[in-house]
Amino acid sequence: MVGRLPRRAAVRLAATCTLLVAAVGSASAHGIVTRFDAPVPLWLVYLGAGLTVAVSAALAAFLDATPAPGARIGSLPPGVASATRVAGRVGFLLAFVTVLFYGIVGPRTPTGNFATIFTWSVWLKGVGIVAVLAGSPWRVLSPWRTAYDAVCRLEGSEIAARRYPAWLGRWPAFVGFLALVGVIENLTRVPQRPAATAAVVAGYALLLFAGGLVFGRSWFDRADALSVLYGLLGRVAPVSVRRDDGAAVFTVRYPWDGCTRAVDDRATAAFVVAAIYTVTFDGFAESPAYRGIYFAVRDALPADATASLLLYVVGLAAFLAAFSGIAALIVWLLRSEPPRATAGRDARPEPDGVSDAVALLLAPTLAPILAGYEVAHNAAYVLTNAGRLPRLLGLDAVDPLWWLSLPAFWGLQVVCIVGGHVVAVVAADAVTTRLAPTDRIARASHAPHLALMIGYTVVSLWVISLPVVG
Repeated sequence: MVGRLPRRAAVRLAATCTLLVAAVGSASAHGIVTRFDAPVPLWLVYLGAGLTVAVSAALAAFLDATPAPGARIGSLPPGVASATRVAGRVGFLLAFVTVLFYGIVGPRTPTGNFATIFTWSVWLKGVGIVAVLAGSPWRVLSPWRTAYDAVCRLEGSEIAARRYPAWLGRWPAFVGFLALVGVIENLTRVPQRPAATAAVVAGYALLLFAGGLVFGRSWFDRADALSVLYGLLGRVAPVSVRRDDGAAVFTVRYPWDGCTRAVDDRATAAFVVAAIYTVTFDGFAESPAYRGIYFAVRDALPADATASLLLYVVGLAAFLAAFSGIAALIVWLLRSEPPRATAGRDARPEPDGVSDAVALLLAPTLAPILAGYEVAHNAAYVLTNAGRLPRLLGLDAVDPLWWLSLPAFWGLQVVCIVGGHVVAVVAADAVTTRLAPTDRIARASHAPHLALMIGYTVVSLWVISLPVVG
């Protein structure tokens, strides 16, 4: 199961929420409207839900093994690959500095300031979509990692005052994700205020950079919420990019290939579930249905500012409890029959027992559901705002989606969500087959996890059918 947070991590999470609660009001979500904010028709949602159940049943009945990954499709020579990485690092660092500058001296309107447009759409959501398509580029783009590497070059060696504590795991990234995306982006008006946006970016950058000076590079991998988020989304990417003697090698692979490897710790397992919940909450918070619940809860509480935070936390607890309950049920099923040798089984060692092994293996199979809804929910938002950036330079804005009709976009949303579900089912089948001692137990173990995935997917489809309010 996901398990409990370490005591210190729980204290940090509580302190973070306490500090943020004063800034929380009604959910603002994206705050910038696009022409694709109309709800998907219910008949299309019902069709998608029906396809989800039908495809799930077919795959569960006939899928025997995960196909082998694809093959190399090309590469960049070392010189070109190095120049590309440097250009990416420098370019994103300049964009980061520009966010800080324009957040202070630029226009106060969110649609006319580089800080708000770039940070919340092109950066936060756009890099995530790139990760879904071609793997996470964050190790190259991260401005705080770039600054840290520059200081290390000046010193001539890696800087680290102490070793990163193993017990801490990725809980700092989990807490950072809840604070940065769950609360600040979704529950406050910071995304609509350039100066506040620049302050959040500056504060987060200083925290990450200072942590790097204390713990070294491992801090960026384990404590940076963006690094963990983009890494999870990158597991689904059909194109993989790796370094080989300085060259960049591109490989085509099946999108479930990276979703059958266990995550490292309980914090990362909890992170996957929290990310699915948060993007779902983001969509739901734009609907009249949410507003009705919000005002009812607000009126029942003594403090107006706590209503949206309470709704977010309660929903998150429900999602985490559902995943933990399913993991516990699968553990019970796996223990219901003594293991016996079966050809083709490849059960991995279980360092912390069966419960941890199951949760760590099941969590990444949910990443395709996260990726599918992330693209469906944010693609239009990212591209529309990217098209507004030229206007900040005195040029005409462009519409990258001028060719796309609203009905076609509705269809693409459903395809993304259902497609993510299909990839998740394939990955989950491969994992349960590897975990279970017999084929019968494998099928029985797959059923509750399949039900959980269908539930997450149907909720995502329902959310895109809801109208959007400003």
